[in-house]
Amino acid sequence: MPAIRHDLRNIAIVAHVDHGKTTLVDAMLRQSGVFRANQEVVDRVLDSMDLEREKGITILAKQTAVEFRGVRINVVDTPGHADFGGEVERTLRMVDAVLLLVDASEGPLPQTRYVLGKALQRRLPVVVCVNKVDRSDARPAEVVHEIEELFLDLDADEDQIGFPILYANARTGRAGHRPDELAGDLGPLLETIVATTPPPSYEPGHPLQFLVTNLDADPYVGRLAVGRLWQGEVRLGDRVGMARRDGTLALAKVTKIAGAIGLSRSDLDHAGPGEIVAIAGLGDVTVGETVTDPDDPRPLPVVSIDEPSISMRFGVNTSPFAGNDGTFLTSRHLKDRLDREVLGNVAIRVVPTASPDTFEVQGRGELQLAVLIEQARREGYELEVSRPEVITRTVDGQVQEPYEAVTLDVPEEYVGVVTQGLALRRGRMTDMVNHGTGWVRLEFRVPARGLIGFRSILLTATRGTAILHHLFDGYDAWAGPINDRVNGALVADRIGTTTGYALWQLQERGELFVGPGTQVYEGMVIGENARPEDIDVNPTREKQKTNFRTHAADEAIRLVPPTVLSLEQAIERVGPDELVEVTPTQLRLRKKVLDAAARGRAAKRARQGR
Repeated sequence: MPAIRHDLRNIAIVAHVDHGKTTLVDAMLRQSGVFRANQEVVDRVLDSMDLEREKGITILAKQTAVEFRGVRINVVDTPGHADFGGEVERTLRMVDAVLLLVDASEGPLPQTRYVLGKALQRRLPVVVCVNKVDRSDARPAEVVHEIEELFLDLDADEDQIGFPILYANARTGRAGHRPDELAGDLGPLLETIVATTPPPSYEPGHPLQFLVTNLDADPYVGRLAVGRLWQGEVRLGDRVGMARRDGTLALAKVTKIAGAIGLSRSDLDHAGPGEIVAIAGLGDVTVGETVTDPDDPRPLPVVSIDEPSISMRFGVNTSPFAGNDGTFLTSRHLKDRLDREVLGNVAIRVVPTASPDTFEVQGRGELQLAVLIEQARREGYELEVSRPEVITRTVDGQVQEPYEAVTLDVPEEYVGVVTQGLALRRGRMTDMVNHGTGWVRLEFRVPARGLIGFRSILLTATRGTAILHHLFDGYDAWAGPINDRVNGALVADRIGTTTGYALWQLQERGELFVGPGTQVYEGMVIGENARPEDIDVNPTREKQKTNFRTHAADEAIRLVPPTVLSLEQAIERVGPDELVEVTPTQLRLRKKVLDAAARGRAAKRARQGR
């Protein structure tokens, strides 16, 4: 007869990016008395990584706990961006219910569909919360109707369709059962969570079963395995077995058990079934493995993750300026860093290539790989990365490529230019809705190749007003050639320091990425040509001194400010024959072959081969 723990609930908060998940967890923590009265607390307190704060998104799933009327609610805040879906899939293995947060104006977006579909597959009950009801353009009644249609689209069970609906303003920490009647706190929401979430059940006397769904590190005890105790108990000093992915069993000793209370971890002597804890002393344990009783091992199913769809090549920095900034420069350093990433991030794969200095890294999307690159450069690594490429597969002799479901919100006047831009990239419109507010929602199905580099073109065409979201939508037949690179590059033809005089003469040819006083080398891309072909230029030329002084000779040099590319923009703009050089302080675009003569010979052979 299963026993039940009525004092515990485990729930995950899922939503599309920027719909208020982390802000809602902030409010829960504040109202549960986690913070001292005089404690200074930053907004989005769970976004602990620098990158998360800078980008305003959640990258890693994080767990905290709040007390409500004698019940401890373990809350897991998950990422909202599709590129970090691996975190969501693992999180759903730890919880018994899902709190689905939806913006009262934007309604369900692609990632909402993705995370909800994963939750419904796991047969988890759902609590729906319509957030940001204080927005001037909020339309809660229509959004609830869209959510109900989404449940039906995803083939929800009858018991899942009868979900409770609440309304909230997470920023002020208020919730209620009607959008115009919010309580003074989040009490109604927490009451519904406790009532809807099934309490953990377990079999008394069952052997230990602890599924590892995340990894963390402690400076004193080393690697921490984070997960949920499904059966049995674990105590300090226990001898346990680790059921590996390959079917073997390794022995270990538990040296620390930590549970989350508010923002910190507290050391525990033991943990019981249903609890989400971190355990140390398990050696090189990895995500998906089961900690179990060594005398009666009963491993749980391994966590399954969606296949990666994008790949990039990471290599050792081979530019003339290599070693000027970074600390970790060799292929051994790079391989160790990538191996460390794979241990904790099951959505990333590393595949060796023919070159010992280059590795193929596969992931969910450009943003996920850009975050990995940014983390590495901040840790002191120097590397060069290639243009993103899609991972194809062959089915019955036919080549298939990944497709994305794209949702765009654009002003009415830009519908034509956006539609034309995606049509050139083999996109097919599936839906168009005009809300009557001056904005139109467009839905497309586009080959993943067609979206590489499209975001910057979209923002330019719509003057920065368009909002784009996309989600993996399965594999389909190869769509044919896509000409997504319409501009050539301005390439430096020698090493030296750029001068204002030389750049002044070059700026008419296109968009420059460097300003005066910048160190450049032969083969470095210093700008984008207005024409389709590449041009080798001399950005270091100085003005010749003469004895004559005329008005024309002393004409003032007026330079257009250079375009400073972020890492994501550099990855979008890099061409098939180019690389992004990444160091702790610099981002440079460069040709794979630096020597101009060698590039010319290679281009001539390519033309003759046609």
